[in-house]
Amino acid sequence: MFAPETLLAFFLVTATTSIVPGVSMLFVTGQAVSHGPRAGWTALAGMQLGYFVWWLVAALGLGALAQTYSFAFRLLAFGGAAYLAWMGVQAVMKSARVEAAPEAPGEPVAPPARNGLRDGMAIAIGNPKSLIYMVAIIPPFIDPALSVVPQIALLALVALVADLLVGAAYIQAGSWLARAMTAPAQQRKLGLGIGFTYIVIAALLVWEIMAWQ
Repeated sequence: MFAPETLLAFFLVTATTSIVPGVSMLFVTGQAVSHGPRAGWTALAGMQLGYFVWWLVAALGLGALAQTYSFAFRLLAFGGAAYLAWMGVQAVMKSARVEAAPEAPGEPVAPPARNGLRDGMAIAIGNPKSLIYMVAIIPPFIDPALSVVPQIALLALVALVADLLVGAAYIQAGSWLARAMTAPAQQRKLGLGIGFTYIVIAALLVWEIMAWQ
């Protein structure tokens, strides 16, 4: 179905898009920093479930769907940006409360993550870059002369492996950062930084969505 060099090229392209810090990997890193490696892996798993939805849409003919239901895709992207902004506000509020009730050094600022799987899935589905990835990157690797669904399934598996490998590196980096900043004041600044980063990215996503034709 695919030549080995084609699959390797797709793996490298997918890994590169994952390595460049975007909404998804920043969220995974933030979860690992705030709540520990397990929370990072939970968020990464949720993102893969969200991506699975996009792969299903791709198998149904993403380009045609995007043109026919452009308003729905735009609305979905706005929803993803709003959800990310909401999580940023939540992170800022939690970090701001640390001063009033400081914790012992070494303890995390935030309580254990409870919705990492749901949040990761929501971010992956609502991230407009997921749509761009599917529309711009996937089609060149598809041979229209062959059955599309098996090709989509194999590419999805390759993308899953690439994303898990890159995600593991981000989770490890987040864990190192959390261990290096164990004092409550440092954790508060880190939490504020993560929250404001989410908000800024959400604003940039809205700007990008508004520029869609």
